[in-house]
Parts: sequence; structure tokens; C-alpha cells
Amino acid sequence: MSEIEIRDVAMRFRGRHGEVTALERISLTVPDGQFACIVGPSGCGKSTLLMVAAGLITPTEGEVLVNGKPTVEPGADRGMVFQSYSLYPWLSVRRNIEFGPEIKKVPAADRRKTSSELIHLMKLDGFADAYPKVLSGGMKQRAAIARALAGDPQVLLMDEPFGALDAQTRQIMQELLTDIWQRYRKTVLFVTHDIEEAIFLGDVIYMMTSRPGRIRTTLAVDIPRPRTFDTITGPRFAELRNQVVGVIHEESLKAVESELARA
Repeated sequence: MSEIEIRDVAMRFRGRHGEVTALERISLTVPDGQFACIVGPSGCGKSTLLMVAAGLITPTEGEVLVNGKPTVEPGADRGMVFQSYSLYPWLSVRRNIEFGPEIKKVPAADRRKTSSELIHLMKLDGFADAYPKVLSGGMKQRAAIARALAGDPQVLLMDEPFGALDAQTRQIMQELLTDIWQRYRKTVLFVTHDIEEAIFLGDVIYMMTSRPGRIRTTLAVDIPRPRTFDTITGPRFAELRNQVVGVIHEESLKAVESELARA
């Protein structure tokens, strides 16, 4: 079982004009094997919530549990993929992928087997010995996902991993991620600002309010799998998109009104 639970999490920062509440009493559970997406207006705290889940920042209140065990720091049970790729530039693709298992003292032969499998699955054949500086954005992100998977985490946390890619590469990456998820069935918590991406990838979508961020609505994505890009032309996809757009639009207007009131 690979469940992650975020329980009554609040996050407050000290700003120039006093205390700022970024997150307010957020609770959600992503059960074993589910692909959950988080969307919300800009500045609502989506990435902050993921950083809390990863153990990279400590919440002011509340806790994060993986399989019922509280987590207070980063751990091998949670793999993290960032928008900025975050590959080690001095290591080759293969060495980047093998870095985590090497730290865990996995035998060299086993590391090689795992990295070779992931290189093939991520369509990086021929680039095992290449360094990040010669890779395209899509290739860098494929290598970053492979590196996260190489440690066999229970939960995969993804913070707008395709946000820096062009539209065509982004579509390819979404399809590839879907294929990889269906193969490994990792529990995934995926932050995105792209509504269509959330619907295409997710089993469930958590929609956040404007700051302070809370979970306003949870939407089950009842579109059958496997999904292809023909899916986005279907009537049910359009219905779900309209629902999400409506909520995000309302919350974005609230955010603007709040900023104007503080000005």
C-alpha cells in the first residue's frame, strides 16, 4: 500500500506587512495507486502544499503521513519531480538515474539493470552517457522522472513538471507519463496550472481556493482509461473542463479583488 495523507495542514509566513497565511487547514488523502491532481489560481499555495508533502518545508500546523506514518523530512518513500528538471549537470543521464540507488548502496548490477530499463521506457536510448546540457527540455524531464522512479518511491510528487515545455512536447510527455503510471501504478500527487492536463492525467482533481489556500472542491474524473488525445475532443472532457474553469475563474476573481483591497 502507498497512501499519502495530508492532515489539517496550515502554512503561515512572516511577510513585510505581517503574517501571511498561505495554506489553511488542508486535508486530503491520495490512496494507493491513484493519480491525483491539484489546480488553483496563481498564488494559492499549490507548490507550497507539495513542498510540505515532500518534507522540504515544515507546516505551521498539521502533518503528512505516508502509509500512516508521519513524515517530517524528505525521504526515499517520496520521489520528487520539479519544473526546473533539477538534474545534476556533472553526471550523465545514467548516473543521474542511478544516483539515488547508489546512495542507498544498491549493487552496481542492479542499478545498471534499473537505469537501462528506465532509459528505454523514457525513450532516452542512445543518451545514457549524455550530459544534461546537450538534452532538450523534454529529454531532461524524462531523465528527471526516471531518476525519481529509480529509487522505487511509494509516492511520486510532481510540481508542474511540464510547465516549461512547448505545447507539442508537453502533449508527448503527458502521454508518456500516463503510460509509465499505468505500468508502475505509483501513487501520484501532481500540481499543475493546466486544467486540460489535470483532466487528461488525473483520477481526481482537487481545486484550491485563492489565498489562503484551502480545498474548495474535489472532482472525480470519470473518463475511462487508457486515455489518448482523442479523449480531449469528447463531450465528457468538455463538461469537466467547464466545471473546473468555472471554479478557477471564481477564485481568480477573488484573488484580484483581495489584492485590490490591500492596495
